[in-house]
Amino acid sequence: MAIQVVTAAGGSSKALSNSVRTRYTDIYEENFFYKRLYDQFASAPQAKPMAELSHGSSVQFQFLSNMEPGTSTISEVNDITPQALVDATASLTPTSRGEALQASEQLFLQNFTQYPDQWSAILGENAAESVDLLAMQAATQGSVVKRSAARASLNAGTTADRLSETSFMQAAAMFQEFKPPAFVSPDGSVERMAAVMSPMAYHDFREEASSSVVQVGLYQQAGIILNWELGEYGPFRIMVSPWAKVFGSAGADNASVIATTLTTAVSRLATTFTAASSVNFDAYLPGWITIGTEETSDQPGTDYVDNERLWLSAFTTASTAAGNVVIGSGPNGGMRHGHDSAVAIRNADSVHAVVLGGPESLAKIYAAELGEFGQIVGPKMDGLVDQFISLGFKWHGAYGRIAENRLMRLEVSSSEDA
Repeated sequence: MAIQVVTAAGGSSKALSNSVRTRYTDIYEENFFYKRLYDQFASAPQAKPMAELSHGSSVQFQFLSNMEPGTSTISEVNDITPQALVDATASLTPTSRGEALQASEQLFLQNFTQYPDQWSAILGENAAESVDLLAMQAATQGSVVKRSAARASLNAGTTADRLSETSFMQAAAMFQEFKPPAFVSPDGSVERMAAVMSPMAYHDFREEASSSVVQVGLYQQAGIILNWELGEYGPFRIMVSPWAKVFGSAGADNASVIATTLTTAVSRLATTFTAASSVNFDAYLPGWITIGTEETSDQPGTDYVDNERLWLSAFTTASTAAGNVVIGSGPNGGMRHGHDSAVAIRNADSVHAVVLGGPESLAKIYAAELGEFGQIVGPKMDGLVDQFISLGFKWHGAYGRIAENRLMRLEVSSSEDA
């Protein structure tokens, strides 16, 4: 009897491993491509052999200087003096990322219609987030930064600290002074750069009273106001994403300060937590809090990838009760990340990073054998009787700033925290 299987266990010749793998790969790549954000600042990635990257040695990028502009006339009797170019190098050190899921055969038998699709989609999303975090860290830790006050002093209640038409164009003008590479239209007639920002920073920019954006929206292009169709401003494409970098509760303290810690660990999808103190919860409720370590470092910064902002919607005065209710970005409306006990809980104003850049603002290398987006591994059968099924991904490469003048970061508060 010919029985079709996923893998050719026991020498079976009826395996459909190629078909199954293609299905997983399609779903993985679809979710990976959709979740990219800061990767777009590196539109000319370089493929390197796996053997070169696996040694962990740095990969060099070469630069040649411009020529000095000519200021002399051509002599009729003496030859001109040729110029000599100057070179410089920058390097990236490769790293790797890889995660996997494993399930029992029984789970697949009971959930065969949806679980395989779900976990390959979740894996693709995780791969994109894991890899794009490297691009985000490179993009948001540069030396060219502009803000109206120190990060810890940026206040949601201070208009000058928010993203406005004036602050954006001041930063844009400063950035253009560096003459960074830009996106060029197919016919070469238009140059554009990109500005990545969070929805809350965009809200302040779009809604600033008496700005030209509002005036044009009111009297010429209603879509700017009604449909949020700003699209671009000056030479910048406006890219609004909830995945844009936010330094949660890293700004000025709230008038009703919450500064406490978790007394017990919480898991992903949790909707409640227990705090060491409930001081000011009642005065602040409802509002945004951040669970995680405050990101105070600047150049280069330190990212805590499991920090998350949550909406505090209910609380309890009993410190031993898990009656503090939050709403987050997890699939069930709860927490997206798990958090250990003693992790900080704060309600200071958050700081939003608006990143300006172009197609060559970041350098990117990747292993040619695994591809730019990594490689899906599996599905694989394991165990003495093939009772386990696993699916994973692996990626080798690096992102980095090879020239500090190709990226700029504008740090602002948000009126949403006021």
